[in-house]
Amino acid sequence: MAKISPLMLLPPAIFVGLGAMFYMGMQEDGPRVLPSMFIGKEAPPVTEETLPGYTGLRPGDLATGELTLVNFWASWCGPCRAEHPTLTKLSESGLRVVGVNFGDDRDDALKFLSDNGNPFALVAFDPGRNTSVDWGVTAPPESFLVDGSGKVVYKFVGPLVGDDYRQRFLPELEKARAAVADAAAPEAPKPAGEGAPAGN
Repeated sequence: MAKISPLMLLPPAIFVGLGAMFYMGMQEDGPRVLPSMFIGKEAPPVTEETLPGYTGLRPGDLATGELTLVNFWASWCGPCRAEHPTLTKLSESGLRVVGVNFGDDRDDALKFLSDNGNPFALVAFDPGRNTSVDWGVTAPPESFLVDGSGKVVYKFVGPLVGDDYRQRFLPELEKARAAVADAAAPEAPKPAGEGAPAGN
């Protein structure tokens, strides 16, 4: 029987070790807290292509003065199905929710929305994943909060369900809502006489 050299076992051992380190790192920090290079910056463009029967996004649709949740999803994504009721509730609560379907088949995406309902005010269709690449999205679902001026203020990786949704996303949502409300509030009038030139 041929002997196996210890050197032949070294590459697999290194691979397994690196995989374990990566997994432990993901568990420690949580995959949903990955930073985004776009936080505080203008949201990247979104394709104007859409699904038949739905309204797509046009330039400026993410800078309307409203807080917007941009959700990247796909019909083949199990976690997207799990979070879909949450998106519906958020939309019903008054939050403007925009969907970007990517890496998907057109008919499958249409069937998904037909079967599960459409929580999206606007729907972009990105089968070639160009928009998802521009936004730094690697796998659905991923969601972004975009303020009224069109700047990304928060990124959430993973489905909007469970403890992560309640403990991480909802506080950021309320913070973003308050900031948008403050930005839209009219400036308080100055007290009478304030700023007037001093008398002799």
